[in-house]
Amino acid sequence: MATIKLPYVHTYTDVRGKRRCYYRRKGRRYPLPGSPGSTEFMTAYVDAEACFGEGPIVERKPRAGTLEAVIQSYYASSGYLSLRPATKNTYRGIIERVRAEHGSKRVAHLERRHVADIVAAKFKDGGPSAANNFLRVLRMLCNHAIEVGELDHNPTFNVRKIRSGSEGFVTWDEDAIARYEKRWPIGTRERLAFALLLYTGQRRGDVVTMGRQHVADGVLTISQSKTGATVSIPLHSELKKAIDQTPNEQLTFIVTKHGAPYTPSGFGNAFRDWCNQAGITKLTAHGLRKAAARRLAEAGCSVHQIAAITGHRTLKEVERYAAKADQIRLARDAMKTLSEREVANMPKKSG
Repeated sequence: MATIKLPYVHTYTDVRGKRRCYYRRKGRRYPLPGSPGSTEFMTAYVDAEACFGEGPIVERKPRAGTLEAVIQSYYASSGYLSLRPATKNTYRGIIERVRAEHGSKRVAHLERRHVADIVAAKFKDGGPSAANNFLRVLRMLCNHAIEVGELDHNPTFNVRKIRSGSEGFVTWDEDAIARYEKRWPIGTRERLAFALLLYTGQRRGDVVTMGRQHVADGVLTISQSKTGATVSIPLHSELKKAIDQTPNEQLTFIVTKHGAPYTPSGFGNAFRDWCNQAGITKLTAHGLRKAAARRLAEAGCSVHQIAAITGHRTLKEVERYAAKADQIRLARDAMKTLSEREVANMPKKSG
């Protein structure tokens, strides 16, 4: 296990001999999944800090001119402070990994070739998404370094993003949906979480905040943490059934076994475990947001109708679902027309 020095992080060896990490502060513990320094690990660390701590993650004064000093300066900048909480958490998860791996280095010594090497290493370890996220954050930090006079140019410019052949998170198909629902029947917390994701089309960070206070006259209304947009979604009959039949006296619909609300990362880890128990290993909570959009498109909804549910700020992604649904529909109509024509042209049997 890699060594990483962060406040309040402790390690232990479980009964199977595996080394694990957790955040401990104020008498409470929070598990830190993934390998130390990974994006998953750092995102969970930021969530733990938000739950149990106050102030900046690293409180010591960094050496002037280092990347760590630029990071601390960025955290105090209006550009960072004006971000929405969900965006801050996303950025901090990646920024803290930059700090852990490169914080002690002088930012003035950073060259384009160094950036290209870092991006290549991230691609090798975590794929195109990890590499591109790291590059985006490093570019943002270098821009801030220019603003505060630590750099006179941005060494990340002309370092290209890694092209990805995938479409990101995999969309759940109907077979996977049926398998999950078979494993977790209505009335269970696991099924309610699933129904909230599938029948609202919202991100996990918004699902963990949903509660009965958000429902009025059969409509669930929330303000999305990422975009700030307010969406009002009529309750699907399956979602209403799951809400009505799942015992819960807490403020949020989905709570831990101890009755506490989930953080986005904590919920993501729990949902991963629930999927594993259902025999579903390669699909995620965000894939259900895509499945919701897919179902709406296949039902013939317009891109604007789909976006009214999901809250997408642009229609580009929504248009992909609609285009795919239209292609399938048109292909079926075409084959039906061909079959009917062939039957009509078949020679009739005599006498």
